[in-house]
Amino acid sequence: MDWLRQIPIGQYVDGSEGWMRRLDPRLKLAWSLVFLLTPVLAGPLWRVALVLILLTITALSGLPRRVWWKSFLVLIILAVVAGLLSVFFPVADPPAAFSIRDPAELPGAVADGPTWDLLRVGPFQLGALRLGPLVVDRASALLGLRTSTLTFTVIHSVNLVLITTTPEDLVWGLSWYLSPLATLGLPIERVGFQLLLALRFLPLVQEELQNLLRSMTSRIVSLRSLGFKAGLGIIFAVSERLLVNILLRAEQGADALVARGGRILGPSRFHLPSEQPSLWINTLAILVLLLVISLRSQYGAL
Repeated sequence: MDWLRQIPIGQYVDGSEGWMRRLDPRLKLAWSLVFLLTPVLAGPLWRVALVLILLTITALSGLPRRVWWKSFLVLIILAVVAGLLSVFFPVADPPAAFSIRDPAELPGAVADGPTWDLLRVGPFQLGALRLGPLVVDRASALLGLRTSTLTFTVIHSVNLVLITTTPEDLVWGLSWYLSPLATLGLPIERVGFQLLLALRFLPLVQEELQNLLRSMTSRIVSLRSLGFKAGLGIIFAVSERLLVNILLRAEQGADALVARGGRILGPSRFHLPSEQPSLWINTLAILVLLLVISLRSQYGAL
C-alpha cells in the first residue's frame, strides 16, 4: 500500500482547480515567510489567529479535498501530540532553595516559580489543572499552545505552497529574491539549479523508503519480537540501505545528465511565461499581506 503517495506532503499535485495555482510564485514565498517568521516572539493570540487564517485559506482555496485532507489530518494529530507533550513536560527547573518567608512580605520581591492561573479575564479566574501527579499551569499551557500552533502553521503553510507550485516556478521565485546578491558574486544560477534537482529528488527518496518498508512487511519483520538490540540493528540496516539507494539514484541521475550533455541553466529558463497569474488575485493577495504585516506590528505581542 503506497501510503506515502496518498499523503502528498511536499509534493506538487498537477491540476487547474483553485485560485492558489494562479498566484505569483513570489507572492506564495512571501506569504510562507509570514507564517514562518511572524510567530517568532509573538503572543498566543497572534499564533491562534495565524492558525485560523491558514484554516480559512485552506477551506476557501478551491483545491480538491483529496489533495490536502489526509495531510491535514496527519498534521493536526502531530500538532496535538507535540502540544500535549509540551504541556505535561516541565517548563523550567525547580528552584534549588525555597524561601522560608512569604515573598509577599518582602517589599519589592518577585516570587520565582510557576504561575498557577491558567486564565484570568476580569473577575473570571481558572486555576491550575491537576491530572494525578501532573499539574498544568499557565506557563506549560502557553508552551503547549506555542508548540502546537507553530508545528501546524510551519508545515501546513509550506505544504500548501509546494502542492500548488511546480518546482520550476518555486526555484524561479526564490532566484528572483536572491538576484540582488548576484552583484556580490553569489552564483544564483548554480544555486537555483541545485535546488531544482533537490526538489526533483524528493519523490525518489519517498519511493525508496516505501520500497524498503514494503520489503520488511513482505518478510514479516516484527521489531517487537526481535527485542531492543536486534530491532535497533534492523533500523540501522534499513537506514543504511536507504542512504545507499539514495546516493545510487543521485549518481545515476548525474551520469544521465552528463551523458546527455547537460549544463547548468538559469531558473528563468524553466519559468513558463504562458502561465500568467491572475492580476486581481495577486493584487488582493498583496493588500492582505500588507494588512497582516501591519496587524503583526500592532497586535503581535498579545
